[in-house]
Amino acid sequence: MTSRMDARFAQLKQEGRSAFVTFVMGGDPDPETSLAIVKALPQAGADIIEIGMPFTDPMADGPSIQAAGLRALKAGMTLRKTLQLVRSFRDSDADTPIVLMGYYNPIYIYGVDRFLDDAKTAGVDGLIIVDLPPEEDTELCIPALKAGLNFIRLATPTTDDKRLPAVLANTSGFVYYVSITGITGAAAADSSAVGAAVARIKRHTALPVCVGFGIRTPETARAIAAHADGAVVGTALVDALRASLDAEDRATAKTVSAIADLAAALAQGVRGAQQAAE
Repeated sequence: MTSRMDARFAQLKQEGRSAFVTFVMGGDPDPETSLAIVKALPQAGADIIEIGMPFTDPMADGPSIQAAGLRALKAGMTLRKTLQLVRSFRDSDADTPIVLMGYYNPIYIYGVDRFLDDAKTAGVDGLIIVDLPPEEDTELCIPALKAGLNFIRLATPTTDDKRLPAVLANTSGFVYYVSITGITGAAAADSSAVGAAVARIKRHTALPVCVGFGIRTPETARAIAAHADGAVVGTALVDALRASLDAEDRATAKTVSAIADLAAALAQGVRGAQQAAE
């Protein structure tokens, strides 16, 4: 059976455009509002949704996403509730691929087998686990693939041709290319450098290559999408959410629309890349 991820990329290829991939933190600023945000993203133009699993000690996240994780944890978000968020989303959306992104520690504590069973049942399509290198594939990657979940690996500007085959060995769904050397939100992506990097990765794999880190505006999203199979935006959306909160970091009437409106503008940017190429 074709996975949701494969089906979505096949659809996008047929439409001749790149994917718009959004990242939001699960449970930020509270579980109820978070669900409303995730439900609004496909309507705003998101093709794939990454949901962060809140963790106290993230290593790849900049201040904005770190703060989002802490807001979520303060609001009572847990890994179990993150899976429930996906389950609730699936009540009204059976097609949009969902990827959980985060770190291994919460999964290890939850229990790998239990987590994979619950994730699959909830409707999760893939995992991005930042701190598990290929050398640790037996920990989670191989079991996840056996459970029918995509395991999406990160490649970076420092991943050379010698290292790349190991990174790609058990990768599925798509390859996530990190456009900058640094944490999320630290710098702007350079579209010309990204084009060369994506071409190099594609010489090693037939998987789609999506690019993230450093994409904040529709213009940057358009420039990146012209070179890649997808553009991933996280920090800009998280910042828009933060700006909509009250002084106590609680959701307001503007919170969901703040995310949806920015997502819609970014989605137009991604789609504009194909229009410009035609």
